[in-house]
Amino acid sequence: MRIYDRVRLSLGSVRVSAANRDLCLVLVARLVSVTGRWAYTVTFAVFAYRSSGTAGVAVAGIVRLGPAAVAAPFAGSLIVRLRLDALIFRGGLVRAAALAAAGCVILGGAGSWWVYALVAVESAVSTLMRPAQNYLLPELARTPGELTSTNLALSVIESAGVFLGPLIGAVLLHAIDLGAVFVVSAGAYLVAALLLLPIDARPTRRNVESGGTNLLAEAGAGIRAMTADRNVAIVVLLYGAQNLVAGALNVLIVVIALRLLELGPSGVGALTAAVGVGGVVGGAFVFARLRRGRHGTDLALGLLLWGIPLIALALNSSRAVALVLLGVVGVGVTVVDVSTVTLLQRSASDESLSHALSLLQTVFVLGIAAGTLLAPVLVSSLGVRGAVLITGVLLPLLAAALWPRVRRLDSAAPADQALVALLAAIPIFEPLSEAALEHLANVLAPVTVTAGEPVFGQGDRGDAFYVIQAGTVDIVRDGEVVATLSSGGYFGEIALLRDVPRTATVIPRTEAGLLRLDRDPFLATVTGNVTSSRNADAVVANRLGLRAGLASL
Repeated sequence: MRIYDRVRLSLGSVRVSAANRDLCLVLVARLVSVTGRWAYTVTFAVFAYRSSGTAGVAVAGIVRLGPAAVAAPFAGSLIVRLRLDALIFRGGLVRAAALAAAGCVILGGAGSWWVYALVAVESAVSTLMRPAQNYLLPELARTPGELTSTNLALSVIESAGVFLGPLIGAVLLHAIDLGAVFVVSAGAYLVAALLLLPIDARPTRRNVESGGTNLLAEAGAGIRAMTADRNVAIVVLLYGAQNLVAGALNVLIVVIALRLLELGPSGVGALTAAVGVGGVVGGAFVFARLRRGRHGTDLALGLLLWGIPLIALALNSSRAVALVLLGVVGVGVTVVDVSTVTLLQRSASDESLSHALSLLQTVFVLGIAAGTLLAPVLVSSLGVRGAVLITGVLLPLLAAALWPRVRRLDSAAPADQALVALLAAIPIFEPLSEAALEHLANVLAPVTVTAGEPVFGQGDRGDAFYVIQAGTVDIVRDGEVVATLSSGGYFGEIALLRDVPRTATVIPRTEAGLLRLDRDPFLATVTGNVTSSRNADAVVANRLGLRAGLASL
């Protein structure tokens, strides 16, 4: 496939999401925000290098990453406790103000520690902004296709921002002062906040478990979720290693541009932008691979796409070749990021997934921070080329050492696609993502019942939801058969959703094969997706006779 075709396929997802006004605003706001962030990030690195050399770049990285590391574990808990509209808008204003103030400090010639302090504020607030926006997506999407397209579009936009931001930063560094670039980036943050203002971001779902729960205890739950399952642990280990290399590369790019290739300050932006271009061009490749479901293999492939180009970069002196090699790294960034999240979604349990995803941000930040600290030590000890070579070797060696474990990730509890299709045909579950459906399919319990033997009786406590895989059942209310369901039918949702006793007796007319979904995963799935919750309410209304006049189950 030609580069043009790959880019066109990647950008096609943006057009699908753009048909939804709210999703379109989220996409545009993310593009503006990411572009501004990378423009100031590159400029901040140059500012730090001019102040204190390579060590200054490392310190600047820690200043950005330290507050993020502290805030990240609490992001998931805060999101479900606070009003999203207030969090998103006010957070946008705070980080814009902090960045603008940092720019004014630079323009005024004040001490650099003021700049570092204001950047730390921006970093902590930004750590909350992204998960808050992502939390909104299932509520804003009208169809599963829109949600899937939006996730892909955001991945493309992230790569586009990595390209545009440094490029714009490089141009501005030629034309205006360092501090002015900070002010321009602050303006981008402000525009992004205003773009999201028309969206009704008030939470429409209710988290019944968060009230009164200690935030530190919830963060601890995330840590346990990461370490309890070996598959989750191996994914997080590899993701953390990739971000260790990413953190080192953030510093090494500055040194490569200024000392190895002699590109000047604008070269930092050009090399960083090459990574973003690779992410956009590789978007179609990434999602074509994901359709095969070999996410563990894809994760290992992504590590190779990270490491091998860096090894080649250490042996290279050509500016053009360096840009191409960093473009390949950009493809690896997208492969690792998407594979990691998908594997985590399929490995973590329902009750721990939100905490695990929140803590994944902490792993990202700590990995970047560790790499940022390591890079100056490597440069000082081994020189620029030696530092790049050692950094590049790490990921391929780790992928090779853990290859047997990584391959097992592809075969760990694979979802039965027939069960996934059966669930997707049920209106309650139809809005869910493929990953969520596969997770549900893996926790279904097959049950065989004989003719005439009740599955449950009217007045019983509701403890599970059932899907009919084969056979026929009668729905009996007050001794009268009010409905008959066969393969593909489902029952038991009313007692769970309304927290009432069973409103009917279910008696198999023939031997039947049922699939049982316990109360907790059913409620966690349905109440965690606003469209699924609305569809469930519609089903209950129909069966209670408020719409179609059918008898209740």
